[in-house]
Amino acid sequence: MAAKTFDMIVIGAGPGGYVAAIRAAQLGLNVACVEREHLGGICLNWGCIPTKALLRSSEVFHLMHRAKEFGLKAEGVDYDLDAVVKRSRGVAKQLSGGIGHLFKKNKITSIMGTAKLSGKGKVSVTTDNGTEELTAPAIIVATGARARELPGLEADGDLVWTYKHALQPPHMPRKLLVIGSGAIGIEFASFYNTLGADTTVVEVMGRVLPVEDAEISAFARKQFVKQGMTIMEKAAVKQLDRGKGKVTAHIETGGKVEKHEFDTVISAVGIVGNVEGLGLEEAGVKIDRSHVVTDEFCRTGVDGLYAIGDIAGAPWLAHKASHEGVMVAELIAGGHPHPIKPGSIAGCTYCHPQVASVGMTEAKAKEAGYDIKVGRFPFIGNGKAIALGEPEGMVKTVFDAKTGELLGAHMVGAEVTELIQGYVVGRQLETTEEDLMNTVFPHPTLSEMMHESVLDAYGRALHF
Repeated sequence: MAAKTFDMIVIGAGPGGYVAAIRAAQLGLNVACVEREHLGGICLNWGCIPTKALLRSSEVFHLMHRAKEFGLKAEGVDYDLDAVVKRSRGVAKQLSGGIGHLFKKNKITSIMGTAKLSGKGKVSVTTDNGTEELTAPAIIVATGARARELPGLEADGDLVWTYKHALQPPHMPRKLLVIGSGAIGIEFASFYNTLGADTTVVEVMGRVLPVEDAEISAFARKQFVKQGMTIMEKAAVKQLDRGKGKVTAHIETGGKVEKHEFDTVISAVGIVGNVEGLGLEEAGVKIDRSHVVTDEFCRTGVDGLYAIGDIAGAPWLAHKASHEGVMVAELIAGGHPHPIKPGSIAGCTYCHPQVASVGMTEAKAKEAGYDIKVGRFPFIGNGKAIALGEPEGMVKTVFDAKTGELLGAHMVGAEVTELIQGYVVGRQLETTEEDLMNTVFPHPTLSEMMHESVLDAYGRALHF
């Protein structure tokens, strides 16, 4: 059978791959996209989107319990876990179906199957109907990543879960252990804790949400503890003894190992890139700790071969993958896109309270040798936050004292995942403190705290 020829082949239809395919098609290229499981990848089907649907349910549940504060009555408040999960799956399905529609609209050849590089500019795809050969001068590998499994802590879907099991729980945890307090771990801890699970979070680093600014981490930790979570930092789960309906976790802190009993464990200890079985090494691609080594334009060093998204390394974020997809599609189509600056990519965590950040933390800015000015503004000083009944939170900004450059912004509190984009745009436009101070923020909004935090860095805060 003759090989089918394209201008570009994308392996993987997650937020990196499908966006790359769409952008390339818009630019007039003939594109094929190969996906082995679901259009939309982990993000749409098992990650970003369905988790937000779950968290929205727990947020509404939490608010229903606070009805009295708002002068409302809600009695006998309860939840139906199966219905909560069903809604989440429905949201994921709707969006995954939408990608199929976008592929048709953009005349992208979508192939469900497993792809492997079979030579220069060649991809061999195994489908339910056998094997087909595709060729193209440009190939993008966008195969994503999967949950890291530590020896002895492997998931079994019953007592020990990965994020996938946690999204379709076989039972409601009563006593839950979450291993890892990055975005995935802390979001599931937040969800199940709000629904009433007795939740313990174990973090090997010195603090929860270890990539965030230390002050924001500390603030979030205080809120988690207030909500009834047990937080164990500088702690490691050494072994899990699985019994009938229970797990005994051996947790080491300060050189001592203690045993704690749980009925459910969620492991969220990072991710590994899906690099196996693709023929990458044979093609001459360099792999470092399960990630493909690329330059700033996602080139692998092998002519015509690119890698984007989670497989190409940190930050492991859907929006970074999508942006890389657009950049590479434009490069392949003969354009001159700008490389992505990792320091301008925001991170968002949808726990309760939410956490969002962009750029350098205060510690990183000092480490880099900057003379800095730091501003802070609390939610309690903002009219809209008080009206919403959300007075717990903070906005923090870090500036270069010499130039006024916004080096970083960090937030914790209600809706900060939506607010952070203001600072992202500011950094993209290379704004200074003066531009931000002279910007008129609408009232009453949470965004006014962003203005006040900038003013505070320069000793000019008005409302605190």
